[in-house]
Amino acid sequence: MKQNMKLLSIGTATIAAATLLTALPAQAYVGPGAGLSLLSALWAVLAAVFVAVGFVLLWPIRKMMRNRKRAQQNGSGTTSHSTHSAHSAHSAHSHQPKA
Repeated sequence: MKQNMKLLSIGTATIAAATLLTALPAQAYVGPGAGLSLLSALWAVLAAVFVAVGFVLLWPIRKMMRNRKRAQQNGSGTTSHSTHSAHSAHSAHSHQPKA
């Protein structure tokens, strides 16, 4: 098994070396526009990734600030709790079956 792997790796290295030694020049021109478009696409992808990560990381902070603002608009914490209790009691009566 080890001998087969050794022969396979030697054969692969020989083929790779032969391919590299016999490669011919491409005789092609790549203008500056291709490089600029590649860079702009790369910048766009990186910006999208950073914005997505930023939104995910900032979501809990924004939610906390929104909840704090809502609590300040409602007054003290006891007012919002009593309002919640009254709402729960009202909804409990509305779900009872009619006789």
